[in-house]
Amino acid sequence: MSQNQNQEQSIELYQGTKRIHPKMAKGRFATLRIWAVLITQFVFFILPWFNYDGRQAVLFDIVNRHFYIFGLVLLPSDLIFLSGLLFLSAFGLFWWTTMAGRLWCGYACPQTVYTEIMLWFDHWFEGDRPARLKLEKSPWNARKIRIKAMKYTVIFLFCAWVGLTFIGWFSPIREVFADFFSFNLSGTQWFAAIFYGFITFFLAHIMREQVCKYMCPYARFQSAMFDRDTLIISYDPERGEPRGIRRKDADASALGDCVNCTLCVQVCPVGIDIRDGLQYECIGCAACIDVCDEVMDKVGYERGLIRYTTEAALEKEYPESKILSRIKRPRVTGYGVILAVVLTALIIGLFNRELVRVDVIKDRGVMVRQNTAGWTENAYTLRIMNASDKVQIVNAEVKGHDLEHLKLTSFPKDFELAPGATVSVPVQVSSPPEEDDDDDRRKAKVTKIKFVFSYHEQEDSDKEQRHFEETAAFIGED
Repeated sequence: MSQNQNQEQSIELYQGTKRIHPKMAKGRFATLRIWAVLITQFVFFILPWFNYDGRQAVLFDIVNRHFYIFGLVLLPSDLIFLSGLLFLSAFGLFWWTTMAGRLWCGYACPQTVYTEIMLWFDHWFEGDRPARLKLEKSPWNARKIRIKAMKYTVIFLFCAWVGLTFIGWFSPIREVFADFFSFNLSGTQWFAAIFYGFITFFLAHIMREQVCKYMCPYARFQSAMFDRDTLIISYDPERGEPRGIRRKDADASALGDCVNCTLCVQVCPVGIDIRDGLQYECIGCAACIDVCDEVMDKVGYERGLIRYTTEAALEKEYPESKILSRIKRPRVTGYGVILAVVLTALIIGLFNRELVRVDVIKDRGVMVRQNTAGWTENAYTLRIMNASDKVQIVNAEVKGHDLEHLKLTSFPKDFELAPGATVSVPVQVSSPPEEDDDDDRRKAKVTKIKFVFSYHEQEDSDKEQRHFEETAAFIGED
């Protein structure tokens, strides 16, 4: 047996990834990303502090099962609208990806946004890419400890703010911050704030691009939504190749426009080389476009060596001026029609839903009894919910399919239902004894009755009342 066959080989099954320190890009797309961060974080951090009609404007009160979105109040029975919203989000993402690629990932995805913020902290405290690389390789000393301590203190405070704001979407945010500083948060609130803050730190600062490359399923199934007319970030090899560094007094006529500066790789937050073609790791942030345009300006070449284009346009199937006209293709149109139908149905359903809901609950403790007047009586509990931000005036009556002269008692006339309130009202429905003397009636022990409800806004009593019915069972005596 030869010596080579006897020699043991070491096979590495896993290789750790190196920390990526992207260079800060400047340009029109970098400015768009900054605005995207500011707008999304304004919505997340500031919107819960807005008040509307004496309460928090946007509040998902899970404990009391009421969701407030300005003047809209949603109840658990409105789950169909949440399903419609999720459907819209999914197909909206498919529709947008088919047209414009991963622009959502590059500009508005929470992972991208918070990773961008963490990179800002790195840049502010440690400097740009060369300084960060130098600091990373340097031994631990007083300067390095001071810089790292300052950076992580700010990151910790930011993540704590994120965690507290997160629970402020589900509990009144003013109470959340007051209870935090007085250490009166509940155990659930403490857990939610710490967990969400830690997840923000772990995913956005520690994991960063690893989430986009290995954990996010969107990167894996995007190929099913892309086609040759999808807008993507591409390097133009026909114009850029062969690459070469420009030297003084050297003939560059045989070289392409790419000067092989590798800045497009240095600014990439996921560490790919866009010159290798479309890759699933690319999040469409366009940092490589900004830095390449800057280089092209310096060397006196036309911008657009790296640009937003389509695969078909890059291969000269049609001019790039025709890219917008390619939006009107079957897949995009199909997604658009589905979105329009679902959105229309959602809007119509929201504006035509009943603002007052009632659950009729039969009292199972006393199935049937005889009241002091000798009438057969059943007890019920009416669980009444106000799905609006206005006081509603509610009235009720009862009707029978086979019974006449039914009487509803204990329900107040012109019952005032507070905005967003859920109340339980015990009532009784009784039937006169002559109804029970009928032989047919005595054989039919259970019959159906209808609770008929009417309501209108307290501030608008002249407005036409809205009516709805709920069915319940009425039990008579044998």
